[in-house]
Amino acid sequence: MKAIRVNQYGGPEALTLEDIPMPEPKKGEVRIKVAAAGLNFIEIYQRSGQYQGVPPFTLGAEASGIVDAVGAGVTSVAVGDRVLTVAAQGAYAEYCITAADKVAPIPKSIDLATAVTLGIQGMTAHYLTHDTFPLKEGHVCLVHAAAGGTGALLVQVARMRGAFVIGTVGSEEKAKIAKRAGANKVINYVTHDFEAEVKKITKGAGVDVVYDSVGKDTFEKSLNCLKPRGMMVLFGQASGPVAPFNPQILNAKGSLFLTRPSLFAHIPTHDALVKKVRELSRWVALGKLKVKVDRSFKLEEAAAAHEYMAGRGTKGKVVLVP
Repeated sequence: MKAIRVNQYGGPEALTLEDIPMPEPKKGEVRIKVAAAGLNFIEIYQRSGQYQGVPPFTLGAEASGIVDAVGAGVTSVAVGDRVLTVAAQGAYAEYCITAADKVAPIPKSIDLATAVTLGIQGMTAHYLTHDTFPLKEGHVCLVHAAAGGTGALLVQVARMRGAFVIGTVGSEEKAKIAKRAGANKVINYVTHDFEAEVKKITKGAGVDVVYDSVGKDTFEKSLNCLKPRGMMVLFGQASGPVAPFNPQILNAKGSLFLTRPSLFAHIPTHDALVKKVRELSRWVALGKLKVKVDRSFKLEEAAAAHEYMAGRGTKGKVVLVP
């Protein structure tokens, strides 16, 4: 089968299309014929060696497709099932392997290439708004990167929960996307100081929660945007990791809460995974949640896909289609 391999760390040119043996599912595993592999920024770090692996390897944890083989003992999934996983062993390929308890069914009403948007991005938007800081009517939240793949979904789900949403973006084009997603107010942080604008919008009160996937460039000012006892939810670091800081700062700024959540802590069981994907799928089917594949690349165009992601101009999910 065809797969994208990393034989040595490097730039996008390190991604090479090769023929490798077809993987066979072991006990408790399934093999998926990949319809679409979802690309995530962490894979740029893995390719470059910032996150260590042992080359050669095939990138990719997120895939949607059709189950075409099952290993011994698998009863929860059958050949022919339409599924989504965020725990694949090498999704940048025509076929990938994953544990049977790491797949969720996808209804026929959702196109498989589109379904991959419900994976890391969709479930992240779900857990942030339902579990990390459960939004409700009357809450005010600040969403950074509100026009990105996760950000636009987060805005939509936050509005569904009844929250007033302030979004930040880096261009006027992205401001339009965030507004279409439902943001009540949008701030272009390139032309405006988002901290000053948030205080103006909230009449000095601040927000209940900040959902921050940017990290280093926004962290300090985000803390200043919070109400006393507000929560800072740092779920990414697109601009780089936040520098170590004295926790006393949280006290001084109003007994603030800080959390650094991850998706897998919120889907610890198969039932939890299936429940989140099922609810997201239902919202899509009802037209309550609009999902978007920003760009689709052929498998052999993986290097171009990484260059596109690295440019930070994405406006939705980036996928590889074998």
